[in-house]
Amino acid sequence: MITRFVWLLPLDIKIKPNGSGLPGISQLRSIVGASMTVGLILAVLALVISAIVWALGANSSNPHLAGRGKVGVLAGLVAAIVCGASVALVNFFWNVGQAV
Repeated sequence: MITRFVWLLPLDIKIKPNGSGLPGISQLRSIVGASMTVGLILAVLALVISAIVWALGANSSNPHLAGRGKVGVLAGLVAAIVCGASVALVNFFWNVGQAV
């Protein structure tokens, strides 16, 4: 029974991404690039605002405010890392998926 099922499976299918298969692909790439730029700018803004909050909290002896500033700084850094590494991460996992 198992040998019959194996013969029904396709043996050699090779499908690769097609960059010209649909209209508007170049505009979509442009939109994604602009979105990444906006994400990086917002990450820098979050980092600056969080650093100011951290400094105000530390100088006013307010540990809650200082802690929120620290968390905001870390969140801004993580957001910048994710925005910057998103293309590399997608390519890495695409290659891992192709190796399966």
